Amino acid sequence: MTDCIFCKIVSGEIPSKKIYEDEDIIAFHDINPQAPVHFLVIPKEHIVSAMEVNAENSGIIARCFEVIAALAKKEGLSEGFHIINNCGEKGGQTVMHLHFHVLSGRSLGETLV
Repeated sequence: MTDCIFCKIVSGEIPSKKIYEDEDIIAFHDINPQAPVHFLVIPKEHIVSAMEVNAENSGIIARCFEVIAALAKKEGLSEGFHIINNCGEKGGQTVMHLHFHVLSGRSLGETLV
């Protein structure tokens, strides 16, 4: 998708502070961190949101969570972290490419969930 900022990160058009990459997934630090640790994990395939997850692409979502678990261990997040996915405009999604925020290092407040 030509106008998707995350697709441009995947293609290398836009630089990012990568912490992980394989053939299907990329993870990088958020440019506007909301916690001391804040990175994103995204599938390289352009999937607009969680509303588009189906039997054909759900395997990549499982892989995203495997990567999140491995990165959490690598980053020393053994005491806990948040995984946030905003879905759709009314759900707070601002980049229309499925992504998971991983945050740790401060409380995000009890009203979050």
